[in-house]
Amino acid sequence: MLAKRIQPMMAQARRLYVQVMFQVMGRALQAVSEVDDTVKKEALALPNGFLFEMMVMPNGPRMVVEHTGLGRFHYHGDEAPRPVDLSIRFKHIAHAFLVLSFQEKTAVAFANDRMLVDGDISYAVRMTRVLNRLESFILPKLIAQRAVKEYPRNLHLPQKLISGARIYLKVATNFVETVRA
Repeated sequence: MLAKRIQPMMAQARRLYVQVMFQVMGRALQAVSEVDDTVKKEALALPNGFLFEMMVMPNGPRMVVEHTGLGRFHYHGDEAPRPVDLSIRFKHIAHAFLVLSFQEKTAVAFANDRMLVDGDISYAVRMTRVLNRLESFILPKLIAQRAVKEYPRNLHLPQKLISGARIYLKVATNFVETVRA
């Protein structure tokens, strides 16, 4: 009996968690593109105006990020200003929760057929590398090693702390600016 009452609350909690994580990730993608040269170099290969979305099917939480040029990303929230160029879609909220709570690597989720990629695969690989780099900066090493396919060997503690702090500061500033607007 108790389980029947808890299940809907758990589903709502997962959905809220995924929604918040998409907001944080979108803002963090914008921030890391301002902070890290490796991310800028990866993003430079994307066309200007390139729109990337990550979402839960069919109408679940989503984030939309645009490459504005010069290796910079801009977070659009959950609304795309035009059709997206690349979409990574989780088939179910539980699948998104597994990845975004760092219980399952993105590559493993894809191998387990928990997500779909709609768009150019080379762009998807590039965006996955950007997301992995971001996670390496903003997560503790122990968790990041579980989340990314390969933790960067050349990412040392001082760089991680300084870049991570800059990213978190920019994310917090972006949240505050959004609330004020």
